[in-house]
Amino acid sequence: MANIKSAIKRIRQNERQSNVNGRNRGRLRAQVKNLTTPLEGGNAEEAQKALPATVSNIDRAVQQGIIKKNKASRMKSRLTRKVNALAKPASE
Repeated sequence: MANIKSAIKRIRQNERQSNVNGRNRGRLRAQVKNLTTPLEGGNAEEAQKALPATVSNIDRAVQQGIIKKNKASRMKSRLTRKVNALAKPASE
């Protein structure tokens, strides 16, 4: 355990911020899962509805520093491609 007052305070701050980051990361993962579940099930309509909320959540995670900008761009691109492929008829 730290003896210095500033170190004790820093430990408290780190713990608090770690909890906040964990909640935000969990929120992001849950939203991505809400989108991937209908994708795996083949439900195009539900996936279309979940996509805007997921993209918004990914953008929010970038602002909060949970993920980096390029990772967010890659995630959004891949998820959008999957949703569009599911929505497109198989004959095309």
